[in-house]
Amino acid sequence: MLFFFFLTNCQQEKIDQKPNILLICVDDLRPELKSFGAKYISSPNIDALAEKGIRFQKHFVNSPSCGPSRYTLLTGQYGPAGNNALFQRAKKINEGIQELDRSMPEWFKSHGYTTVSVGKVSHHPGGRGGKNWNDSTKIEMPNAWDKHLIPVAEWKHPRGMMHGLANGQIRVKSGDMDVFETIEGDDNIYPDGAITDETIHQLKTLANSRKGPFFLAVGIIKPHLPFGAPKKYYDQYDGVDFPDIKHPQKPKGKTTWHGSGEFMKYNSWGKNPNRDANFANEVRRHYAACVSYADAQVGKILAELKRTGADKNTIVVLWGDHGWHLGEHAIWGKHSLFEESLHAPLVIHYPTMINKGANTNAIVETVDIFPTLCDLAGIEIPGYCHGVSLKNILESPNTLGHDVIAYNNNASTIRTLTHRMTLHKDGFVELYDHTTAEKETKNVAEEHIELVNELKNELHSKLDASNKK
Repeated sequence: MLFFFFLTNCQQEKIDQKPNILLICVDDLRPELKSFGAKYISSPNIDALAEKGIRFQKHFVNSPSCGPSRYTLLTGQYGPAGNNALFQRAKKINEGIQELDRSMPEWFKSHGYTTVSVGKVSHHPGGRGGKNWNDSTKIEMPNAWDKHLIPVAEWKHPRGMMHGLANGQIRVKSGDMDVFETIEGDDNIYPDGAITDETIHQLKTLANSRKGPFFLAVGIIKPHLPFGAPKKYYDQYDGVDFPDIKHPQKPKGKTTWHGSGEFMKYNSWGKNPNRDANFANEVRRHYAACVSYADAQVGKILAELKRTGADKNTIVVLWGDHGWHLGEHAIWGKHSLFEESLHAPLVIHYPTMINKGANTNAIVETVDIFPTLCDLAGIEIPGYCHGVSLKNILESPNTLGHDVIAYNNNASTIRTLTHRMTLHKDGFVELYDHTTAEKETKNVAEEHIELVNELKNELHSKLDASNKK
């Protein structure tokens, strides 16, 4: 009888154990991966995760910049459009101006989770402000993490890591730093090697802990500018043919086009990829090398998760914080409200899922991730979330998604299954028909006034509702 009691008690404890969460954020990652249809890209580890999980082929971020996009991920709410979005939120918390809703890690912490971040999870790697992003009195996400870590290695400080190149090279002036490079060496000659090592250490510690479930978030920096990766990853593209750049011309008329300032400020040896096809090809190959380098870090982390045995009870999410133009619309970078800036990879896997390896074309957005993780973990979804749970899509991948929105400082946009409408602050409208070959190269707003008005109302409704929550 006593044996039966202990057996029953252990079984009940196993049933009641909440799943762990491993959130992998990759900076500036377009959905240019083999598992997302780019056969010329070497991304075996992300592809292996995709074969175990579900690929959201039409996931869109809510803002085309690192800071505001991560705000939406980590709060489950639309928010400010600047890179300091989370610091604005922190200022309100610290000054007691208003009582703010709990962030995603804080919410999970309140439900018994140990929360740890490593690398670039919020906008600043390590989650601190100050001159070198290492001031512990300036926390980007108050109350969120039990530990928020950034191993700086030879890059001296988090700011040095963010734009670091090989062997401790720190950006002082952008114009003095090469826009890309390849250097012989192992993975630790670039900052993500140290981030991965620390993540593996934290995984070991968390998996061996008896303190309950963990929420571990890791932020990999590459393929963010400048494009530097160990030479072995660049060599993988020797002899590989890249497809032609789609619609490479600068758009006519008013759009959210920009002059690629973030890219152009680096040393590019007097070359412009919009005018030099060979240089454009080199840029694309170095970006691809960075993707493969980031993919290798993902592989190491997932291998450690499996080695610890924690994979049997861990939800894994791989998320790109926004897209990146590689010459489309004559842009090299993000920040526009074109598809290339907003379309990013999303893969979700959990151990009991049925539709392993499936694709879904449901349109979804980053703010949906917070409620989805709550739903999968069996904890309450907070009412202040602006997104919706994607659990029904994970269970039935052919389920339709929903219209999604995004914004920058100058305009906002709504994406439906068939169209994208972008509304500028001065009232100018772009409307693109994704059922046509022209897609986002032909503004058809004047031909579809009724649809424009309908989408304007929906866009305003979503933004107004978010402001009321």
